[in-house]
Amino acid sequence: MGRTSLTKKSKIISLLKKKILILDGATGTELQKRGMPSGVCPEVWCLDHPEVIQEIHRAYAEAGSDIVYTCTFGANRFKLGQYGIKNVRKINKQMALLARAAVGGKTFIAGDIGPTGHFVEPFGDLEFERAVHAFKEQVRGLLEGGVDLLVIETMMDIQEARAALIAIRETTDLFAIVTLTYEKNGRTLNGTDPVTALITLQSLGADAVGCNCSTGPDSMMPLITAMKPWAKIPLLAKPNAGMPRLIGKQTVFDMSPKDFAAFGKPFVKAGVNLIGGCCGTTPAHIGALP
Repeated sequence: MGRTSLTKKSKIISLLKKKILILDGATGTELQKRGMPSGVCPEVWCLDHPEVIQEIHRAYAEAGSDIVYTCTFGANRFKLGQYGIKNVRKINKQMALLARAAVGGKTFIAGDIGPTGHFVEPFGDLEFERAVHAFKEQVRGLLEGGVDLLVIETMMDIQEARAALIAIRETTDLFAIVTLTYEKNGRTLNGTDPVTALITLQSLGADAVGCNCSTGPDSMMPLITAMKPWAKIPLLAKPNAGMPRLIGKQTVFDMSPKDFAAFGKPFVKAGVNLIGGCCGTTPAHIGALP
């Protein structure tokens, strides 16, 4: 596995020297559009409706995504445990295989790792080593499914991000991305600023670091600009399609693909090497990126 993972990693590093890599857009809002009800486990619903998640993966690949994320954002023992599900590795493997079957071998598959829903000590009650163990369980399942790289995203707690990255680095040499989500004050929920996060994570072996979710492109730009002078590794931006608005009981993101894509070149100028979209973005938003 070591030689294979290094080969996959070298391909991504080589590509990053030649071009800006395009990531995919939102998965959750796309699933909801296609009939996924609220309150269900997304991973299990996708396994019951594989054609739906594969249609989404395929649409992003056709829109120009170089990297498509597996639908495993909540596929850790804590999130799955809320639904009484214990077969963590199997679910991660199956979701990775579904993504690969949807897009073939020309598009990279990123194993997606999201928060546990608990704060790690000292901010919360989750022991650091227990968090590492839980993330390792998910990583192993994604590796069994044949992912090309791993991405830790939407982290609000630098301790949890560290735990997930250590879990990856103690398991595989694959290319590893970490993105945190920042509040309006430019810090994570627990008060970490983007430069501190970058320096911490790149020193722990992250291959790319950046921001996702929480804000639209305009608010994310200063975060990338702040990180760039300190970055020894590629930077990533995956903003929402603007800020959410509540219409009745529905959350709406109304930034058009054209308006979203207008931030593409400014992001690159600010130092971004990988760009995609988070909540509210669609294949049309990704396809509109220059």
